Amino acid sequence: MSRFVLPIVVLLSMAACATTPPPPGSATVPSGQCNAEGARWAIGRGIDDDTTNRILRDTGSRDARVLKPGSAATMDYRADRINIDLNDRGAITGLRCG
Repeated sequence: MSRFVLPIVVLLSMAACATTPPPPGSATVPSGQCNAEGARWAIGRGIDDDTTNRILRDTGSRDARVLKPGSAATMDYRADRINIDLNDRGAITGLRCG
């Protein structure tokens, strides 16, 4: 009997450390994560420092990446970054997180 006590204690200790996933529909956007919907007002506008700063504030992002037509971009995803797509005239055509 006593030879089973230690393994049981170890298993119970490990189970106590496990985390359970949050219930469906309870997801919230942590601080610093992008929410592109907050800056839909910027589509069609030209890009400048004031617009970029307002987009950062309104989306909750920590970083912005401005993408001109044909420009190269890394494929890494960052939850705290807003991508600002421009057309050839410099107007904002899209906003997406990553």
